Amino acid sequence: MGSAAAAEAAALMEAAAPNNETKQTSSSSPSGMTKKKGKQASQKEAPTSRKGKKRNLPQSSEEHSQSRKMPKRAAACKDFKERSVHISEKSDLIASKEEQIVPEESLAVFLTCGKDPDNERPNRRLTQFILHNEDGTAQPLGMMEVGDLFITGTILPLDESSDKNKDKDRGVKCEGFGRIETWDISGYDEGSPIIWLSTDVADYCCVKPASGYKKHYDHFYEKARACIEVYQKLSKCNSDCSLNELLAGIARSMSGSKFYSGSASIKEFVLSQGVFIYDQLVGLDESLKKNDRILTQLPVLAALRDECIMHGYYEQLKPAASSATLKISSDIRDGRNEVKTTSSSIVEADEDEDAKLARLLQDEEYFKSMKQRKSQGAASTSSKFYIKINEDEIANDYPLPAYYKNSIEETDEFIVVDSEVDDLPTHMLHNWCLYNSDSRLISLELLPMKLCPDIDVSIFGSGVMSEDDGSCGFDLDADSIQSSSSGSIAPVAKDADGMPVYLSAIKEWVIEWGASMISVSIRTELAWYRLGKPSKQYTLWYEPIVKTARVGRSIITMLKAESRVARLSFADVIKRLSEFPKNHGGYVSSDPASVERYVVVHGPIILQLFTEFPDAKIKRCPFVDGLRDKMEKRHHTKWEVKSKKILQKSESNLNPRASMGPVDSKRKAMQATTTKLINRIWGDYYSNYSPEDSSPGATCEKIEEDEAEEEVQEDIEEYDVEENPSVMEQAQRPSGCSRKTKPCSISREILWGEGPVGKTCSGEALYKHAVLRGDEISVGGAVLVEIDESDKPPVIYFVEYMYETSDGEKMFHGRMMQRGSDTVLGNTANEREVFLTNECMNLAFEDVKQTVVVGIQSMPWGYQYRKENADANRIDRARAEERKKKGLPTEYYCKSLYCPEKGAFYSLSRHSTGLGSGFCHSCKVNEDEKVKEVFKVNSSKTGFVYSGAEYSVHDYVYVSPHHFSVERSETELFKAGRNLGLKAFVVCQVLEIITAKQSRQPDMKSTQAKVRRFFRPEDISVEKAYCSDVREVYYSEELCIIPVDSIEGKCEVRKRSDLPECNAPALFQHIFFCERLYDPSNGSLKQLPAHIKVRHSTVGGDAESRKRKGKCKEGEDVLEVEKQRDDSDHKRLATLDIFAGCGGLSEGLHQAGVSVTKWAIEYEEPAGQAFQLNHPESLVFINNCNVILRAVMEKCGDVDDCISTADANDLAASLEEKVKNDLPLPGQVDFINGGPPCQGFSGMNRFNTGTWSKVQCEMILAFLSFADYFRPKYFLLENVRNFVSYNKGQTFRLTLASLLDMGYQVRFGILEAGAYGVSQSRKRAFIWAAAPDEILPEWPEPMHVFGVPELKINLSGNSYYAAVRSTAAGAPFRPITVRDTIGDLPAVGNGASKVNLEYESDPVSWYQKKIRGNMAVLTDHISKEMNELNLIRCKKIPKRPGADWQDLPEEKVKLSTGQVVDLIPWCLPNTAKRHNQWKGLFGRLDWEGNFPTSITDPQPMGKVGMCFHPDQDRILSVRECARSQGFPDSYQFYGNILHKHRQIGNAVPPTLAYALGRKLKEAVDSNRASSQE
Repeated sequence: MGSAAAAEAAALMEAAAPNNETKQTSSSSPSGMTKKKGKQASQKEAPTSRKGKKRNLPQSSEEHSQSRKMPKRAAACKDFKERSVHISEKSDLIASKEEQIVPEESLAVFLTCGKDPDNERPNRRLTQFILHNEDGTAQPLGMMEVGDLFITGTILPLDESSDKNKDKDRGVKCEGFGRIETWDISGYDEGSPIIWLSTDVADYCCVKPASGYKKHYDHFYEKARACIEVYQKLSKCNSDCSLNELLAGIARSMSGSKFYSGSASIKEFVLSQGVFIYDQLVGLDESLKKNDRILTQLPVLAALRDECIMHGYYEQLKPAASSATLKISSDIRDGRNEVKTTSSSIVEADEDEDAKLARLLQDEEYFKSMKQRKSQGAASTSSKFYIKINEDEIANDYPLPAYYKNSIEETDEFIVVDSEVDDLPTHMLHNWCLYNSDSRLISLELLPMKLCPDIDVSIFGSGVMSEDDGSCGFDLDADSIQSSSSGSIAPVAKDADGMPVYLSAIKEWVIEWGASMISVSIRTELAWYRLGKPSKQYTLWYEPIVKTARVGRSIITMLKAESRVARLSFADVIKRLSEFPKNHGGYVSSDPASVERYVVVHGPIILQLFTEFPDAKIKRCPFVDGLRDKMEKRHHTKWEVKSKKILQKSESNLNPRASMGPVDSKRKAMQATTTKLINRIWGDYYSNYSPEDSSPGATCEKIEEDEAEEEVQEDIEEYDVEENPSVMEQAQRPSGCSRKTKPCSISREILWGEGPVGKTCSGEALYKHAVLRGDEISVGGAVLVEIDESDKPPVIYFVEYMYETSDGEKMFHGRMMQRGSDTVLGNTANEREVFLTNECMNLAFEDVKQTVVVGIQSMPWGYQYRKENADANRIDRARAEERKKKGLPTEYYCKSLYCPEKGAFYSLSRHSTGLGSGFCHSCKVNEDEKVKEVFKVNSSKTGFVYSGAEYSVHDYVYVSPHHFSVERSETELFKAGRNLGLKAFVVCQVLEIITAKQSRQPDMKSTQAKVRRFFRPEDISVEKAYCSDVREVYYSEELCIIPVDSIEGKCEVRKRSDLPECNAPALFQHIFFCERLYDPSNGSLKQLPAHIKVRHSTVGGDAESRKRKGKCKEGEDVLEVEKQRDDSDHKRLATLDIFAGCGGLSEGLHQAGVSVTKWAIEYEEPAGQAFQLNHPESLVFINNCNVILRAVMEKCGDVDDCISTADANDLAASLEEKVKNDLPLPGQVDFINGGPPCQGFSGMNRFNTGTWSKVQCEMILAFLSFADYFRPKYFLLENVRNFVSYNKGQTFRLTLASLLDMGYQVRFGILEAGAYGVSQSRKRAFIWAAAPDEILPEWPEPMHVFGVPELKINLSGNSYYAAVRSTAAGAPFRPITVRDTIGDLPAVGNGASKVNLEYESDPVSWYQKKIRGNMAVLTDHISKEMNELNLIRCKKIPKRPGADWQDLPEEKVKLSTGQVVDLIPWCLPNTAKRHNQWKGLFGRLDWEGNFPTSITDPQPMGKVGMCFHPDQDRILSVRECARSQGFPDSYQFYGNILHKHRQIGNAVPPTLAYALGRKLKEAVDSNRASSQE
């Protein structure tokens, strides 16, 4: 900032400064963040400190305390008001422009006052800060107890801008300001600590420390976090809660932090801060309501403090004779330290400064040592080498060789396992057995317990697979494996849900243990399996592992009992083991030599147990070192350990069981049936590239890896990394701005080939030909131009027209042509193909390096030209190859226009390119876009043009909800629910346009609009929103003046009777109705008086006038759904649905009136039957699509173009004659849609790893081959979001390349179903393809608020594309909630199985009325039955939002069988650190939130474990899951309950399909209309 500007700002600040004596009141910032009240002038001063400076003590008068509600806050700082907001650190990831730096704190505070001036004590945010002493040395915050601390950092306004870049630009940096007078901790109710710092000038909310200061700040933040966690637990626990229960609960909630090595270190840290925590929480009591809980009355809080002192963490020192320093962490009473002496409290005494300093330094050193122990523990866990056991040495501990025998038919793991999420699923395996490739029983010990690349043993397994309920484990105190207490609740072999399977090769195994329980888990390529009871024949092979675990536990117990662990050497431990009595669990032998042999040869298991133990002293004891030395001396093999997960690339399941017994041919793994074109494209690529070579997709993979866990975790907490604009930039529209070109070094005369043929619009002569260095250049040709940028290759430009300037310079206007490798196609593109773009510029001929041949390719379209085009392409490829061999220049070809900002490839129009007339289509496109950016107010000031739309007085508009500050009156919603804090656009009516008087041509910044606000039901209460129509708004007398840039678009308000009749399943009309008047001052709601007339306006007629601000925000007012349903079939597209499932995609497209599904192919019989039930007019082929495609090509005599397996050939030939006759033929199919099985794309690192997984992935080849062979007008591919990043993005790019090679226009993007009217987070990738002479459909506008960021696809370099805007900042309608979706359904119990029920009540919400339709009987309101233990757990889960397994009490329960088991699945707390705390497992839904992603098998221990009803003790019913997907109640499902859940989980939400269908219909209708003209 310049000095003049700073001086002017300082003057303004001084003039505007409020009177300090003015009584200050609380207010709210526009963002909804509660501001702090200003401090009243202190009546008392602290004594002068040793620095000679004074600290003002806060006042504690009765008058002040009664004037406002005292907040919950730290005891030391009474005058702070708690903030009820958590500020994300993501706002600091955005790179910004150069910051303003000012010398004075008061000036920085003035410059960051935000939207509203400070009428009270200023409140600001503080980021990139450092706290330091007068010398500039960084100091921890706690050091302000012994000296003055100052601040250097960036000050931001308190109101956080939704635009991160703007927010960052508002920051002002100030150095060395302060000093800090007090600190404060808030966020107790929210569960997340917020730290405040106060100076004499302002209060600062600490957002993010500077990176170099973080190590100093982390300690205090963790102390604050411990206070919050203790408060949270005490608020929920019983009054008789013990200290151990408190510490265990906190250890669970704080586990996973990088500072702690395990639960033991967390408990130790909390104990060490017991006095600090006590002081903070006792201070909260003064601000509690009368009916709030008094924390000091809880004995456990005092016990925490006493335990801290007793363990010596807080040394009580002798008080000094006099102390003049303010004690920050002690209670303050009337400005002086109060010393309390009671029987239940420890005397709190002031310390002299030296004692304080010693205590603070000791505290800091303790925290540093804890972090070091954590890193050392991590280092030891990932040791460099793994010592492999010698098989000969353990042979005597195992039975004689035997072979695996089982008469039960087992299913291949590759067929059974569904990896629906981004992490490997976990199942339970009972009645199991392990064996080698010869089917000989083998010990699990021979397999490494760490990831090693040089595994020289193959171990396979078989067993009964079932869902993981957390009960698997083995009690080490039991006498034998057969008496396992937790292995099984019921006889395993009779488990109805279990399926006998044989596993692929086991890659690793782990032992997890706690108390007396151990659990063994194994991992294959596809899943983790927690082992239950082994089979009878394998029991003796499992006993050595359990025995060794007992020995390991005994050793750890022995060492733990020692006061000094280092005293016991390896020999000492062996000696003590040999002295165990025979009935001891850890007994091996009385002979020390035999004991040593056993311990050493089974050493890997024992070392694993030590690794998992949380005590660092035990991990590093001499026994461990001695054991490793002994193992190495026995010549055990050393294997290098890799930190990266290793998955062997197997082509098939090599389990010997795969060759035993017949398998149903329909379930047999089958290579995809393809056309030659698809086989060539994909085959050529994989013969030249491997997935590891896919560098163009590196950035894409990085983005998607950050989002991979979110596919599941987003259902509990929305997680997304904000991209740094300096790294990733959104694809921008091309412009005509010129690049710097590099003039050619050879300058020769440039001649025109003939005379002028016309003039440009500016009068310059036009030419058709030019001669440059002997080469002729023509309009419609191409040239190479060197760009003066780094070492990039020359750019190809397409010559639109040539002209000569008035000064004689010969020029041409060119459009840039992009090489395929520079587009989203990356290395999948043909090296000869280039793409025309809309980036154009004027270039001088002297900049041309040389001419280049680019042929504009236009081939006849249609299935009947396939062979003719294939022959031409083959000849062209051969010719290009010949030229390459001879070293001749490459001849390029172009057939598509690439628009990265639209995520699309379009067909070239020969009518608008290379005309030489002086007109450039790209210039016209770019000019039209610039026109939309023009802001203009009409002369009468009754209207303005903004973002391409015309606005007039009396128009109804959407206004950003962030412009209105509204505090919620109801209870705060569960944080994990995505709906928290999200609001729809505010509907307003423009009453007046206000411009600056002195401005002749008003600009956007100086123009405002006076509007009348209309309220929505959700503005009143959650209950009102639930029972109201989402389209209803309320008239009010509230008038506001808003900046025009807060306007988001246009809408309409009508009377209810004037609403168009619409039975569409989703809303796409910007029409509201108003019949009531709302008074926000008193909350009254009454009928709209007769004298108030709602003046109607319309959104507009043509599409351009309906365009609104923001991506894909177009007023879509098609109101003819009923008419669409009645359209005759000949107007609809004859559709083939492949991988049809139960028909969700077809249902939505049919509702949109655009398609009629005449044929459907589905592999699974229950899903195919469900499709037939709901679409009786369709011919459904329940068969493998590979077989169907082969049969169709056989029927048409195109076998020579078909590449298929012998199995597919045989099955196709054996089809019934009727089936063959019903098969669709090329020319009959207008539209192909479907979603190739997504399981292969949902998992990570699975390509080429197994037959079935590979076949699932290869189904995309068969799907594309259908498109190639049938050549329909339209094609739609649906898949999971990770489809775009799977296999490093290669599968996605090859799909695009295949469709482009066929000649299609292509569009790609990712959509969120929740933004289109369902209460579910479901992100899906879509690819549209349209024939060259058709119109490519646009993306539908998201209509509902939903908390997801922009869903990005990497293009090339550092650019990305998002199909639609995020609606987290606002949308036309509020989000659909869980209550909206299922709140009217009757209560049912666990395992409810009655298929038909009465509704028992009328629908309440708008959504319920739509989804129920005319149904009189409720069907499929049936629920999966949980076992007894899980039902008990479900009943114990609190009926409140967000409750999950972490809310279970730590107790044991007795089952009906007499077994006593842990209520909390013991494996969860012991493995939480590795699995993101297992958030959501055994979780309840939030009535006001949304459903998690619908999966095929809801279960409380599944990856999406939040599956419990909000109020009832059961898993969600089939009908509830169906409603969450948008299926109407009339929709039928087929099969048992598992089949029905699978059908729903695999489906496309019909409402999302409807949204896509509407845009398809618009494209079809538009094309028909233009063709008729």
